[in-house]
Amino acid sequence: MGRDSRKLEGMFKPRSVAVIGASREPHKVGHVVLKNIVEAGFKGKVYPVNPKADKILGLKAYKSVKEIPDDVDLAVIAIPAPAVPSVLEDCGRAGIKYAVVISAGFKEVGGEGIEREKKLVEAARRYGIRVVGPNCLGIMDLHTPLNAAFAATLPKRGNISFISQSGALLAAILDWSVKRGIGFSRIVSLGNKADLSEVDFLEALEEDPNTSVILLYLESIEDGRRFVEVASRVSQRKPVVLIKGGITEAGARAAMSHTGAMMGSAAALRAALRKTGVLMVSSLSELFDMAIAFSSQPVPVGNRVGVITNAGGVGVLISDFVLKRGLKLAQLSKHAIEYLRSSMPPQAAIYNPVDVLGDARADRYRKAIEVLLGDSSVDGVIVALTPQAMTEPVETAKAIAELSRKHPYKPVIAVFMGGEKVEEAKKVLLESGIPVYDMPEGAVTALFGLCKYRELKEYVEKIMERVEIYDTDKYMALSIIEKARRDKRRVLIETEAKDLVRSYGIPVVPTKLATSEDEAVRIAENLGYPVVLKIASPDILHKTDIGGVITGVESEKEVREAFKTIIANVYRYAPNARIYGVAVQKMAPKGREVIVGVSRDPIFGPLVMFGLGGVYTELFKDVSFRLAPLSLHEAREMIRDTKAYQLLRGYRGSPPADIGSVINILLRVSKLVTDIPDIVEMDINPLFVYDEGVGSLAIDVKVVVS
Repeated sequence: MGRDSRKLEGMFKPRSVAVIGASREPHKVGHVVLKNIVEAGFKGKVYPVNPKADKILGLKAYKSVKEIPDDVDLAVIAIPAPAVPSVLEDCGRAGIKYAVVISAGFKEVGGEGIEREKKLVEAARRYGIRVVGPNCLGIMDLHTPLNAAFAATLPKRGNISFISQSGALLAAILDWSVKRGIGFSRIVSLGNKADLSEVDFLEALEEDPNTSVILLYLESIEDGRRFVEVASRVSQRKPVVLIKGGITEAGARAAMSHTGAMMGSAAALRAALRKTGVLMVSSLSELFDMAIAFSSQPVPVGNRVGVITNAGGVGVLISDFVLKRGLKLAQLSKHAIEYLRSSMPPQAAIYNPVDVLGDARADRYRKAIEVLLGDSSVDGVIVALTPQAMTEPVETAKAIAELSRKHPYKPVIAVFMGGEKVEEAKKVLLESGIPVYDMPEGAVTALFGLCKYRELKEYVEKIMERVEIYDTDKYMALSIIEKARRDKRRVLIETEAKDLVRSYGIPVVPTKLATSEDEAVRIAENLGYPVVLKIASPDILHKTDIGGVITGVESEKEVREAFKTIIANVYRYAPNARIYGVAVQKMAPKGREVIVGVSRDPIFGPLVMFGLGGVYTELFKDVSFRLAPLSLHEAREMIRDTKAYQLLRGYRGSPPADIGSVINILLRVSKLVTDIPDIVEMDINPLFVYDEGVGSLAIDVKVVVS
């Protein structure tokens, strides 16, 4: 079945809809859906399908979709789950291309429900039907208008689209939205996502002229790579704001490497979202505080905020919230300050925040708003009002709306605190497209969202620049992995792991495998003393813990003693471990120790890690993650994100290290794990980084394959 989700227009703007399971009984879902479609003012044809009825809500009813004499674009199915797959077959034979399956009783109930959902998907794919659900609330397009859902509330028409994985949450929000005056364009309840997912609807909404901002409530993302690819494109055109349920580090899988142990589901999600430009929020109030602002206000060119208030305490609070969010309080220009000094009472605060005083009428507010919006040092304005004896809330609201229209490139956010005395003024603001909040926190969150979106867009543009690496040997890398597979191993022994990374141009310390004392001596003498001896076993990843590593070996006698000691330690502490021999490694000069690692997330794919290396990696957890493939900007940034960066720059008089060589290795590791999905975990730990111009050297490499 094709996956071009941009062809979902027919679902949201159908010429005709069949409601399968339409009922005469008002309390049944099929009745509610039919009634909602009719009462929302759908202009196309509506066909109730019910084998036991002649007419429902005055419309002729049909025994099955096969009996409908005209073409049908969309089927809304609300019948018992066992009957759904065969009804979907009927829809396919009738040429219906879109279906919303509201019925529950599929994979969410387990057992038979899982099989039932498989049959539903098979039927849909056989006939090329795109399916929403099952187990969903339905869909709406308020501009068509189409209300193919069983929600009790029809929201206002607007330009916010909302995709939700929870039907109950969506129903509650729709009810709440009416009171807040929030208007929607399209609403989608995803349900079980048997066919269409959030990614398909993101693609569809990218092209929707009536959608200015897309909201997502998700509990799961199945195809992480496609989500990143599509979201990063859509967010360049319109803001996407996500609230994610079920984020917990308890979701981190049991890992065999340092990198895997430090990367949980939340870390993977954060790394993935960095690539997308999607704004992630932690509460529903934040989600809608931002959505309201995005629906009507421009994105500012900077993050310098001007604040106007008639209550000093409110001004102080807003200033605190602004700074906590990482925004800046604008430093007003000399001209703006002089104008305020000449037009405000002597007691007024004329520096930002501007306090127009408790007796300010609309005209005083007007002067302050006009001068701040006209000041090039201000990127956006928050206007706060508390109702006092002299306050003119409605007139002030009209002034805000008028001046906002005069300055269409700067966002204006209002905070009207109070009850009945400001209700009328709030209506004026909402009707004029000015976001208005009850409390300062919401207003600052809204402006932060607008500023953050600009930053995220710019960031996504920067990381789209790729560095091509050609001097790699993918065939050699695959043959090393295949050899381990034939040996029924998931873990490469050290010499294999080093050969693997070397095939992608990553410098490694010379290391050879010895299967006897004599061979170990020959290798040591060829490499040159001093050497390091390490156990070569796929079953022992952390060799030092069991006495499997001996360093500073200087002679033939010491090589023989070290070989025997290592083998004895393994027999004692890991008697069941498979032993392939002992790796003999040239002793490398000491460098600054960092770690470069990879862990493959089951949803988003390979994540590259960088941080402080050596034995303290897990203790200090000074690491940063990025989703592969890395851009040059991301590789530089992930080094700067860690305290290890201070060490590399030159700490307490030490010379700077070769950061360029580390960037090169990060990019090569990124290419290796992007080219070869078989690699599920990898550690280069430690990576010795030498002085500037000298380079870096992989000292120990661990690789786990699928």
